[in-house]
Amino acid sequence: MRTLFHLPIDPGCRKIRMLLREKQLDFELKSEKIWERREGFLSLNPAGEVPVLQEDDGTTIPDHQVIVEYLEEAYPEVPMLGHDLLDRAETRRVANWFDIKFAREVTQNLVEEKIMRRFIGLGQPNSAAIRAGHANIHYHLDYIAWLSERRRWLAGDDFSLADMAAAAHISAIDYLGDVPWDEHAGAKDWYARIKSRPSMRPILADNIAGIVPPKHYADPDF
Repeated sequence: MRTLFHLPIDPGCRKIRMLLREKQLDFELKSEKIWERREGFLSLNPAGEVPVLQEDDGTTIPDHQVIVEYLEEAYPEVPMLGHDLLDRAETRRVANWFDIKFAREVTQNLVEEKIMRRFIGLGQPNSAAIRAGHANIHYHLDYIAWLSERRRWLAGDDFSLADMAAAAHISAIDYLGDVPWDEHAGAKDWYARIKSRPSMRPILADNIAGIVPPKHYADPDF
């Protein structure tokens, strides 16, 4: 069976889980506590990071960006990067916005501080970083609304990797109850559509030990 080594709260892992389901590819999940530096896992990815995808024949592909490109080339029947050159360029641009810019300005300041520091044993979260994450998220939610007003989905007419990348980060933040939905109706409408997709439902069923998500977290109607 195809296997995805993952951490439930990690946005890169969440993105690949959605992508596999959108492509209708069967897989099993194995949660990997990367801070334990397990020897068997390091033999699959010496970087010691998730996600790592392992195919039935033992072929191993690490890193969410690399896995995306691999899956698009290996299983092109359901394209998630777009249908032509410009579509693919825009999809990659928007996906990178969330995987790089949003990750740096929001995810690292909230998920990394509130959850990963505890797992890794780095002590109490940095309150300044958390304040920065709370301040920065508004700009990104405004951008989601701006894109949604002009397109059916974030990168164009079709649901794509851009939406999955955004949803992966937003869902991780939302698990913490840190998305100010009441102030961002446009982004909320877009995310409600994401929550209704079958590829998103298993992610919304995740539970992180010691942290209870807000009641609206798994509700597609908020």
